[in-house]
Amino acid sequence: NVQTDMPGGVLRGFDVITGKMRWAFDPGNVDPNAILMPGKEYTRSTPNSWAPMSYDPTMNTVFIPMGSSSVDLWGANRTPLDHKYGASVLALDATTGKEKWVYQTVHNDLWDFDLPMQPSLIDFPQKDGSTTPAVVIGGKTGMIFVLDRMTGKPLTKVEELPMPQGHIPNEQYTKTQPHSTGMPQIGNQTLKESDMWGATPFDQLACRVAFKSMRYNGLFTVPDTDKSLSFPGSLGGMNWGSMSTDPNNHLLFVNDMRLGLWVQMIPADTNSISRGSNGGEAINTGMGAVPLKGTPYAVNKNRFMSPLGIPCQKPPFGTLSAIDMKTQKIVWQVPVGTVQDTGPFGIKMGVKMPIGMPTLGGTLATQGGLVFIAGTQDYYLRAFDSSTGKEVWKARLPVGSQGGPMSYVSPKDGKQYILISAGGARQSPDRGDYVIAYALPDSK
Repeated sequence: NVQTDMPGGVLRGFDVITGKMRWAFDPGNVDPNAILMPGKEYTRSTPNSWAPMSYDPTMNTVFIPMGSSSVDLWGANRTPLDHKYGASVLALDATTGKEKWVYQTVHNDLWDFDLPMQPSLIDFPQKDGSTTPAVVIGGKTGMIFVLDRMTGKPLTKVEELPMPQGHIPNEQYTKTQPHSTGMPQIGNQTLKESDMWGATPFDQLACRVAFKSMRYNGLFTVPDTDKSLSFPGSLGGMNWGSMSTDPNNHLLFVNDMRLGLWVQMIPADTNSISRGSNGGEAINTGMGAVPLKGTPYAVNKNRFMSPLGIPCQKPPFGTLSAIDMKTQKIVWQVPVGTVQDTGPFGIKMGVKMPIGMPTLGGTLATQGGLVFIAGTQDYYLRAFDSSTGKEVWKARLPVGSQGGPMSYVSPKDGKQYILISAGGARQSPDRGDYVIAYALPDSK
């Protein structure tokens, strides 16, 4: 989201024996598998894929979560191919790179609602007792899409609902956006003034004033030259880390984060913005004025926080949920994470109050009926009972983690281990380089 001229989002397949490239898929080329001629380059600034992919060996298909073309918040220069592949799940033949199907979750994404997680492969239970191979993916929108693995068609209800329009010249606004109404939507409710919250009355008042001062039409409020609110925002919803599944009980485990942003497009000569762009991502990890080089605008954005640096809407700010895929209903939902290792002005509160903090990092479900998660703002690896949501165990980490737990059985001692990498929680100054394994104690 810093300039329109960026490297292409080409996808490549390599031979694991020789290391040679077997195929390429260029989402900006009418023939995406065309062999690149000498002196030519792949189409620049196309939608790319930055989150992990999934592979189904039975279908020999790779499922790819796609992002948007550059830049994120302005789409007047987007091509038909940008529109086709942006914020989509793309299925490719793993041997040839040929497209099998593509399914879009957001039309003309103007919010940075790219797909940020690895697609999950499940057997979706039908009412007659049979199952259908499916791909499940969550988005920053707080919506979950369940797609037929063979065709990419939705297996649960998706509705195209009318959307408000904006006033940016030549912007390619879409009249509708897809809403996955057949699945639970998590943490993306339309906020009201009464949802404003604060640690003090002053805090709450400041949030209410800020909320009233912004244009806000719900989830797909389009950016414009006035100040608007985006909730759960590009940082929020279901972000990095993916979902986990219990195939025996047809449960899906989803963690989320609720961090709204206010956004304002600034008509400007972006070359005059002091924060120049070298094409890297670091400039866009913070907030404030960011140049959108190659467009008539810069963008000013920031987290929708109180003066104390606490999200303005009422908690929880992050949850862990279990969804029964047989009924498509939430079985349980619990706040996850405390303010022990965070707080106003960056001061750690040291309080183990389960307020529910933003989560960044996925979950692991085990056949023993546990769900593990470490991607919280406090420094713990936790285990929850997968049938009730009750926290049954936790271990203190030296720093936070944005990683997904994994499990393995040691070939040496036959014991099962849970492994986590801990490098530091998002927004935390505490950093480390730890890989930690846990196991049950030896029986006596």
